[in-house]
Amino acid sequence: MFSFQKIDRWASQHHPKWLDLLRILLGLIFIIKGIAFIANKDIIMNTIAQNEYWVVHYAIAHYVIGGYIVCGTAIILGLFFRIAVLFEIPALIGSIFYIDMHKNLFALNSQLAYSIIILALLLFFFLYGPGKFSLDYYLQTHKDKNYDAS
Repeated sequence: MFSFQKIDRWASQHHPKWLDLLRILLGLIFIIKGIAFIANKDIIMNTIAQNEYWVVHYAIAHYVIGGYIVCGTAIILGLFFRIAVLFEIPALIGSIFYIDMHKNLFALNSQLAYSIIILALLLFFFLYGPGKFSLDYYLQTHKDKNYDAS
């Protein structure tokens, strides 16, 4: 049988260092995008106010902004990595189907290709894991050590 643990073991043995750099870059992209949402909060608030279900959109906006910054940091550090990636996937799917699909792929302000690439990277890293240069890997490999607090 092919299990998730076998994939994880294989991925940790065959993890090139450049994938860690790609993971860190992905986390930086999420943090920058979260900060951009905060910087453009007036546009987001106007969009929310025009909608009949403004409470739902207000909650979604906070989920996306907070998730981008918190999960971006977790992705950079590789801490609770798969949980952070799993938390970001719905935001990207929502971005693709509810925001970007209404625009032409080749339009000047289209983010569809960007969103699809980021979603593909999230799915890849969810399966592949954070790599050896991550806090998850460090905590997993050092959990048997007994540290003296004195």
